[in-house]
Amino acid sequence: MNMTTKGALVVGAVAVLSFGLFDWPQARADEESWFGRGASTRDAVWATECGACHVPYPPQLLPTASWERVMDGLSSHFGENAELPADTTAHIRRYLAAHAADARGMRWRYDGGDDKDRTRTRTSATASRFEMPMRITETRWFIRAHHEVGSEVWSRPAVGSAANCGACHQGAAEGIFDEHRVRIPR
Repeated sequence: MNMTTKGALVVGAVAVLSFGLFDWPQARADEESWFGRGASTRDAVWATECGACHVPYPPQLLPTASWERVMDGLSSHFGENAELPADTTAHIRRYLAAHAADARGMRWRYDGGDDKDRTRTRTSATASRFEMPMRITETRWFIRAHHEVGSEVWSRPAVGSAANCGACHQGAAEGIFDEHRVRIPR
């Protein structure tokens, strides 16, 4: 094998490996458009009722089982009574289920929080309803997307917690989480 052939093989091998190792622009565009769907499928009742207390979290950020747990616990919703009239609850429940992460056949995977124990990996098809996360901040996606944010940022008065998406994501209320619009308060 001559040097030109060896060089071509090395370049080809590096190119093939890099497709699996790096986040290529198309993957990034898909991720952003994934959030964009949230903005285009907004429901007025969901936006009004959920948005009265916090950013109306896009349904595609959690699987159906997680949203069911959230909606079943509105009388004690993260320390607050968020109960709604039955018809409003049913409407929001249907909306969340129709647009949840696993609603269109997408497999949703949960690793059990940040414990990094891959033996606990579950999918929306195999996990029990009570194994699915209640908080978006517990999802592997969230942890990966925010790994560079230090704990001191979450505790800043203008941020408060990781659940306050709107503190940094300027378009969060409209379902837009474009990283180019992030402004972290000092």
